[in-house]
Amino acid sequence: MSSTIAGLILAGGLSRRMGGEKPLKPLAGQPMIKRVISRIAPQVERLAINANSDPAPYLEYGLPVLPDTIGGHLGPLAGVLTGMEWAAELPGVTHLVTVATDTPFLPLGLVARFSAISGPGRIVLARSNGNRHPVVGLWPVALREDLSRWLTSGETMKVQVWAARHELVYCDFEPEHDGAPDPFFNANTPGELAEAEAFLGRFDS
Repeated sequence: MSSTIAGLILAGGLSRRMGGEKPLKPLAGQPMIKRVISRIAPQVERLAINANSDPAPYLEYGLPVLPDTIGGHLGPLAGVLTGMEWAAELPGVTHLVTVATDTPFLPLGLVARFSAISGPGRIVLARSNGNRHPVVGLWPVALREDLSRWLTSGETMKVQVWAARHELVYCDFEPEHDGAPDPFFNANTPGELAEAEAFLGRFDS
């Protein structure tokens, strides 16, 4: 566990495709976000949740709940900025790792793998099976002012477009074991949530 890296769970989206509060949807008998917390919390010393809805359901996990510091529902980059600004106030923290609330099979070695190829100004994003996962990343806190200017400039809100303006590398991940789901499997719809439930029913992951 690195004391220089803080963690943020991005739960700030509108959940249009899920219908209702996606992070709180039940998965294997518990809210999906609880499973995500259980996988990322041991990897960081400090963890927070980025959420723009009623914070009450999230506060029960004993973590700071941070709404976007910039309005307008600008997407994941707004959450990344919010986390960077929070992390900048934490002693000794230089980087922020972000994960999505709908990725219940997150690698347990995510932060260690990211740390191994990180750098002072280098952004690290996850990749699996040739697919990029731009909201699962490691972000230098020092880039927060540049990101703030980008978000207020009206440029595209696509994560990879902003990230590509800086030093950017990808970290490749494989499933935990044969037959396991992609480590960044997205439970973004009711059908995908049912699929995740089926995976958990077949494997002890």
